[in-house]
Amino acid sequence: MPPPKYLTGDKQGIQDFLNQFDSRLQQEARRHGGTKHRRKVFSLLASLSVATWRETFAYRSETSLLQDDVFGSSYSASIYISRILCLQPPRNKVFVMGESGIEAELRSESIPYIGGTDPSLRRDITPEDFTKIATGEVLDPDVGVVLVGLDYHMNYLKLSLGFAYIRQGAKFLATNTDSTLPSAGSLFPGAGSISAPLAKMLGREPLALGKPSQAMMDAIEGKFKLDRGRTCMVGDRLDTDIRFGIEGKLGGTLAVLTGVSKKDDMETKDAEMLPAAYVDKLGDLRL
Repeated sequence: MPPPKYLTGDKQGIQDFLNQFDSRLQQEARRHGGTKHRRKVFSLLASLSVATWRETFAYRSETSLLQDDVFGSSYSASIYISRILCLQPPRNKVFVMGESGIEAELRSESIPYIGGTDPSLRRDITPEDFTKIATGEVLDPDVGVVLVGLDYHMNYLKLSLGFAYIRQGAKFLATNTDSTLPSAGSLFPGAGSISAPLAKMLGREPLALGKPSQAMMDAIEGKFKLDRGRTCMVGDRLDTDIRFGIEGKLGGTLAVLTGVSKKDDMETKDAEMLPAAYVDKLGDLRL
């Protein structure tokens, strides 16, 4: 695999790189729109709703997003459950191990769910819980899917319920399997750390609906009618973002060094996945 090109400060290299892709990166880099409209699609891992992502972008930058500009892993999971699995009632309910963003996307697709932010599950497990889970007394017979995302209130009770549902035949899905989450200049457990205990119990991995899952790429391509050869994947993780673009056979991949992967990772000769190019930060693309 050829080493990636370092583009920060290389104006001609940036220009040549941007000219390849049907995106709005060139438009943003020049700060002037061309005659042809180009579109950016935000494919996101975190288990937030589309509405929350729009609010986040509006608050933190001058970027204005339409709802259709954002394609998050929670949205991808809800689309997969409603339009691919097409579970028939009564066994079409989802047991959520995650936060309100997942719940919002399930509601948008009219998918019934339990768990999630239910305050009754935010407690220690009791001897009575062990008995009722083992006998099935507290298990909802309509649950056909266990969907795991980032859960800030994970505990033994939720893990026990999720495990029991999957053992009874529920499908094991994950919004994404990122091991870590960058925040506040450091790293914290990611959604993959939440599903990992279940994977260990079951001896198998969940079907992940976020990056680098190609099920997500196919869904994005179908929705936005992308020309893969003229599309660039931009991200800060080699194992998810860059893998997503390479395995999706996109025209190029660009890493930014503002998140998980660092410059040393780009210079590793035996790295499994490397981008076509990288920059210190996305703003370095401005010409």
